[in-house]
Amino acid sequence: MSLQTLIDDALAQTPPGRPVWVSLSGGLDSTLLLTLAADACRRYPRPLRALHVHHGLQAAADDFETHCRRLGSRLGVPLYVARVGVDRDTGQGVEGAAREARYAALARRVAPGETLWLAQHRDDQAETFLLAALRGSGVRGLAGMPSSRDWRGRRLGRPLLGVARAELEDAAAHRGLAWCEDPSNIDTSLDRNFLRHRVLPLLARRWPHVGEALAQSAALTGDAEALLETLAEEDLARLGGDPGCLPVTGLVALSAPRRRLLVRHACRRSGLPTPPSRRLETLLGQLAARGDAEVCLDWPGAEARVWRGTLYLMPPVMPLPVDWHADWDGASLLVTPAGPLIGGLVHEAGEAEGLGVSPRRGGETLRLGARGRRDLKRLLQEAGVPPWRRRRLLVVHHGATVVAVFDPAIQGWIALAEGWSGLDQR
Repeated sequence: MSLQTLIDDALAQTPPGRPVWVSLSGGLDSTLLLTLAADACRRYPRPLRALHVHHGLQAAADDFETHCRRLGSRLGVPLYVARVGVDRDTGQGVEGAAREARYAALARRVAPGETLWLAQHRDDQAETFLLAALRGSGVRGLAGMPSSRDWRGRRLGRPLLGVARAELEDAAAHRGLAWCEDPSNIDTSLDRNFLRHRVLPLLARRWPHVGEALAQSAALTGDAEALLETLAEEDLARLGGDPGCLPVTGLVALSAPRRRLLVRHACRRSGLPTPPSRRLETLLGQLAARGDAEVCLDWPGAEARVWRGTLYLMPPVMPLPVDWHADWDGASLLVTPAGPLIGGLVHEAGEAEGLGVSPRRGGETLRLGARGRRDLKRLLQEAGVPPWRRRRLLVVHHGATVVAVFDPAIQGWIALAEGWSGLDQR
């Protein structure tokens, strides 16, 4: 199959009438991909756009942008340039931080329901497989890059993933294309470049089809990974279907591999980073803790808590500033450190002025009519509000009297004093 036919077929799989975007770096792969996509879209009319992300990491970055602008102009394809900053202090390394910034820029420009094409090829897949193996990755990492997948509501495709770089070079030369060579690609202090320039050529002298073989292994591992995801989704459905709340009894009834699989799957479903292997083993070892114990374990970007027989997976819970306070009229939207207070508050006598809002500090009481004055702590326990949410509650005072308690996690009132009513203004 010719490369043009490959792109024509990929175009046929995109939603009719919706734009197709090409991530254009200016290198060989993306230059050829955009050229092929432009030919396809002329014969099978479809809106085509290109997006270049300018990372500003090297002196040649402006040259890449200039090349992309000229290519877009020559092909008649609108080009959008996104300039991003790369945070070198995230602990991900420069490559990882640049990738995160690039994908964030792509998500801002490509709308949900649209298609984004990336230009990775078979040699990239072989490198990715080897890198994953050398890092001790599991099935998900060894599966490498999928040829297509849903990504934040967009369709992400890699139509050249099964094509060797040598074939792309021949096709580009046949078309007389020019492209930019990234100077950083020859820096063998970077792991991927070391594999590309030192390891894979050595392997190819012994096993000429090494790139194809490794890419095939990644594809087969991808099939296995898809089956495991199906199994994890079935286990999640049996345990209630909420990836953020897993019943401990159901979780511990699974085999150890399925427990690990389900927790990782639930994290991904919740948009959370998966725990490192050692943290995951520590977490699973704590699932047998007493039902009334509060267990908390964290890792970068997420944390897990066990409370009342349920494993909760969530983003890190940040404490509220204890000295924060705001005046409120009981009706206006109030921005707080815990998020917006969306809800009105009225008194039966019409008094709602002179309200103050602050984080819960402990020791508060409310008068609840026939139930008399009650400790807020006891009310929260009776209502089953988890301890970490209790620390982020907003308490409303009228003078020195507590009249209401708002929970930003559910955007609603969870306690109202006698004579006071909450209004849902969402």
